Amino acid sequence: MDQYIEMIIDMLNLCDWQMNKTSIVVDASKYIEELKQQVETLNQEIGTSEASTVENSLPVVTVETLEKGFLINVYLEKNCSGLLVSVLEAFEDLGLEVLDARVSCSDRFQLEAVGGDHIEGHADGIDAQVVKEAVLQAIKNVQDSEQ
Repeated sequence: MDQYIEMIIDMLNLCDWQMNKTSIVVDASKYIEELKQQVETLNQEIGTSEASTVENSLPVVTVETLEKGFLINVYLEKNCSGLLVSVLEAFEDLGLEVLDARVSCSDRFQLEAVGGDHIEGHADGIDAQVVKEAVLQAIKNVQDSEQ
């Protein structure tokens, strides 16, 4: 009879251990589901934040003075139709000749250009700030015309 009691006790301990094991798996599964929900919520918040950032992003324009001319970098999160033409027209209005340029106009707009003051009678007295303001105005004009 003692053997039966010991066997029953062993079976109860085994059942208790298996119940604890099952409980751990169930708790872990619930925790994983909670984490998945948090990730989904964060992804939705990031998506909303990125959309508003793209809509409200400001252009980044840097102009460095070179020995003869300027190095102009322009970056916008969102490309606008006619933006490249408008920026190049601003260079022309200032009397800057584009000596070298790299442009990407797919989703974003990125321009790196070297502008030299080779158009006679225009580029006298132009500094980097004037070039930057002209480029920013060209961008603003295009953005305003799209709205």
